Amino acid sequence: MYCVIWEYLAKSGKEAAFERAYGSAGDWAALFARADGFVGVSLHRDVILPRRFIVIDRWSSPDAYEAFRSRYAVEYDALDKAYSALSDREAPLGSFETLE
Repeated sequence: MYCVIWEYLAKSGKEAAFERAYGSAGDWAALFARADGFVGVSLHRDVILPRRFIVIDRWSSPDAYEAFRSRYAVEYDALDKAYSALSDREAPLGSFETLE
């Protein structure tokens, strides 16, 4: 499995909206689900700093993820722009392959 991991700092007061948008039933997951090779998304909240979140997008392979990004680039950019108001910081932590 191939995972793309992001870190976010939700805007104060926007945490619930952030969770709805970026969770497994949110708009991002719905967009991803349109593509072959999407496995799932998981949302994790920091227990010390509740505005800090980690999002893990899981794909069957790097090729599946790249095909999604290419095919849905316009939709991806529009959603990214629409939800930019929900966070103060967005940072890619990297891409990883599952070993177990």
